[in-house]
Amino acid sequence: SITPGELLCLGSSLAFTGLFYYLYKKKARVMARIQEAPKLQVDDELPALVSAADGRCLPYVALEGIVLPAKAVLTSHYHEGLQGVIQKLLLKEHRLIWNSLARSW
Repeated sequence: SITPGELLCLGSSLAFTGLFYYLYKKKARVMARIQEAPKLQVDDELPALVSAADGRCLPYVALEGIVLPAKAVLTSHYHEGLQGVIQKLLLKEHRLIWNSLARSW
């Protein structure tokens, strides 16, 4: 016979297994989209290509090319020979302000 404690352990292990499998499949779908992303070269034509895109947005694009760090190269503590750089990003946000006197946006 199965005790209530064993049923509780079995149920919780099945619930955790289902949760972790769901999270794994969700991340696997994102990784598949990234793997299928078009690869672009970092060169002088890149700004013109982004400007010509719909809404000036290219979702999931892999950039290939030589990137120079601004100050120092970042070295991975976990993998030897793996280096990266931090690129400065600029985000402009346009806000609509409610004008209570004119009652308009």
